[in-house]
Amino acid sequence: MKAPLLSVVVPFYNVVGYIEECLTSLAAQTLMDVEFILIDDGSMDGGDVTAKEFAARDSRFRVLRQDNQGPGPARNLGIRHATGLYLAFADGDDVVPETAYELLVGSLEETGSDIACGGVRRITPEGLVPSAMYAKLFRKPARRTHIETFPELIRDRTVWNKVYRRSFWDEHRLEFPSGFYEDVPVAIAAHVLASSVDILNEVVYHWRLRDTGDASTTQRRMEVANVEERVASLRGVQGFLAERSPQLKREFDDMVVSWDLKFVKDALEEAVEEGTPNDLERLFDVVAPCIDALDPLMVSALPASRRLELYLLHQRMAPELREVRRFRREEEARVLRRGSRPPRWYAAYPFFGDRSRGIPDHLYDVTQELILRVHTDRVRWSGGRLLVEGQASIKRLDERQSRIKVWIEGKGKSGKGKSRISLPARQDGARFVAEVEGVAPGRWSVHAEVSANGMRLSSLLGASPRQLPKGGRAGVRAALGRDGRLVVVVQSDL
Repeated sequence: MKAPLLSVVVPFYNVVGYIEECLTSLAAQTLMDVEFILIDDGSMDGGDVTAKEFAARDSRFRVLRQDNQGPGPARNLGIRHATGLYLAFADGDDVVPETAYELLVGSLEETGSDIACGGVRRITPEGLVPSAMYAKLFRKPARRTHIETFPELIRDRTVWNKVYRRSFWDEHRLEFPSGFYEDVPVAIAAHVLASSVDILNEVVYHWRLRDTGDASTTQRRMEVANVEERVASLRGVQGFLAERSPQLKREFDDMVVSWDLKFVKDALEEAVEEGTPNDLERLFDVVAPCIDALDPLMVSALPASRRLELYLLHQRMAPELREVRRFRREEEARVLRRGSRPPRWYAAYPFFGDRSRGIPDHLYDVTQELILRVHTDRVRWSGGRLLVEGQASIKRLDERQSRIKVWIEGKGKSGKGKSRISLPARQDGARFVAEVEGVAPGRWSVHAEVSANGMRLSSLLGASPRQLPKGGRAGVRAALGRDGRLVVVVQSDL
């Protein structure tokens, strides 16, 4: 009997309210040369009856059963029985768009890559919505790329939005661990080990947010046992990347801090509220090695708020961590200047300067976060005056107390020497309107300076092409230079 082109492994456990929709979406796939291996992981809700009904009327479906061991061992069982040239995974409560496997397999057939992956949407009670984890990742297609070329793929850490070449899977002896978050170590390892990967910008998977029945692993993410398994999975990936790709580990660690550890902090706050000290200790015990393994350069580049919360988490300072998180949700920290040679700026988050707690001041330092943000909205000539309208501010500093200066630099029609002309500016917070009379014909670059709280920063003004004026009215037009600066070209007939 000829082997199918694709094998799809579908573990399910107590998803009777959803499995029929899942299997219906699989049966409707436009790729017909496929087998569906359904693994009943000890279901007790009758979902196995639905699976057997599909298998009875469609020979592409097979049902296997095991005692409940979790999705990892269930997938491994399905892989051992899979015979296709390609391998895919779906969960029994999710839905696969009808052209998904045709697109993914077709890409691999064309390019010879080891993995093809695509976009994801969430199934919610309100309908399909973009997945926050994947929204930006699959905007642009790419063929025969790799995670080291496109490190954003470090965020692509599930297996069900992909098709794998089976020979690649077997060559590297990929296998799912038991427990929760079994996707992450396999998905990341596969990305690193692959010779090349295809990225599709089509949506290939609908990931359900359950509103009935048992909560999913994702929805139980604040349970202490769930957090322990999540962090254990992350630690495994940290170890793998430290050995195989330290640069990618830095990217992964950044995602751990910005995404995963917030659920640890949520669980800690819940343990404080419920007065369960044993849960607190378990959470602190499991997260400490993960924090210790974070890349030091990545940590030093984090915003002060995250560095402060990491410190409090590592030092087991639960009440202080809770207060800092409350403050960040409800209030805005003032920025204070300290010293003069050179000066530094600090965010006045809770406990800044409180020597009784011993929190180092450098954790509050936001000097590197004081970034000049400038943008030009409009350039025009009006009544013999050159007008430039835009916005300029220093991130984190109060724009209401800032001062904005605007000027242009360039050479006039004669081309001799470089001139600087100030454009007196009317200011309303970060917005400004600057204008000047009698600008000589030529090419002029636009500059701005913002002063606030002892900080002074200047920059060439920029603008995105879609926001620039399209043509010259009364002899002025604007364009972006090669380095991104805004160039005002004053026509010679003025």
